[in-house]
Amino acid sequence: MVHHAGAGTTAATLRAGVPSVPVPHAHDQPFWARRLVSLGAAPAALPAKRANGQRLAERLAQAVGAPRYRDNAARVAETLATEDAVTPVLRVLQDLMSGKRLPSP
Repeated sequence: MVHHAGAGTTAATLRAGVPSVPVPHAHDQPFWARRLVSLGAAPAALPAKRANGQRLAERLAQAVGAPRYRDNAARVAETLATEDAVTPVLRVLQDLMSGKRLPSP
């Protein structure tokens, strides 16, 4: 998947378990592009300012041609599928509403 590497698109791509070609433009997108690369779910990011047809084709060939990107993306998707992100948030909200002090980070 070729995308701008915004937080939502990055999350959707990881949940889908497919390799990415991140093309960050601005804001938090370079961060999420680096995260995809560090997870092994994408080859090197292609900054939008440097993007052209040849560079994009090279990144696409890497992403779909090297099994490690597909394997790593699938591994991350499996982890995300079993993650319970709601229960910890509910506990914090319940603690806040009951006036309990929260532990320092």
